[in-house]
Amino acid sequence: MQIHIGNLIRDELRRQGHTNQWLAERIGITPRTLQKLFNKPSIDTQQLFIISRALGVDFFHPYSILLKENPCSSPE
Repeated sequence: MQIHIGNLIRDELRRQGHTNQWLAERIGITPRTLQKLFNKPSIDTQQLFIISRALGVDFFHPYSILLKENPCSSPE
């Protein structure tokens, strides 16, 4: 299983009914940079923490689940 964190963030943002502008302002980046982030399969952990707080979602959780399911395998 591969996690594409950019897709997860974009999907959650849409689910909550917020705009790119809304999230970009809360995390201190431009909407254009946020759009680029959605295309990334992985991002910096500090940035992921800030986004998690802004949206009220633990975006680290999918990685924890994957780790528990496959503790000794490498990510694909």
